[in-house]
Amino acid sequence: MTDKRLLKQQYLETKTRAGVYMIRNRVTGRVLVAGAGDAQGALNRHRFELRQGSHRNRLLRQDWLSHGETSFTFEVLDMVKPGADTAADITRELADLLVLWRQEIPCHGALDYEPDRSAP
Repeated sequence: MTDKRLLKQQYLETKTRAGVYMIRNRVTGRVLVAGAGDAQGALNRHRFELRQGSHRNRLLRQDWLSHGETSFTFEVLDMVKPGADTAADITRELADLLVLWRQEIPCHGALDYEPDRSAP
């Protein structure tokens, strides 16, 4: 099997993992802490939308334009542990992790990229 075919097969066999992720602006200190069924995929989507200038979060988009890509860090903070049997278990576990991480990382008020507040 060729390297490309092997990589494609490995990619297709890899299970996506639910988790909590963070986007941090190192200049302003603003943070987006969120969860997704595929945490790494969500980070990739955010990065792509920011690079295209089409991100739905107005404040995050403005800071990206003002400070540039190198001023941001993208990080998966935590993953739902294997063993959650159903989609409901995964959803509940993800919600619990998100609450814990939002308490751990200052992401409220002037330090947040709250999606509802900054929508266009």
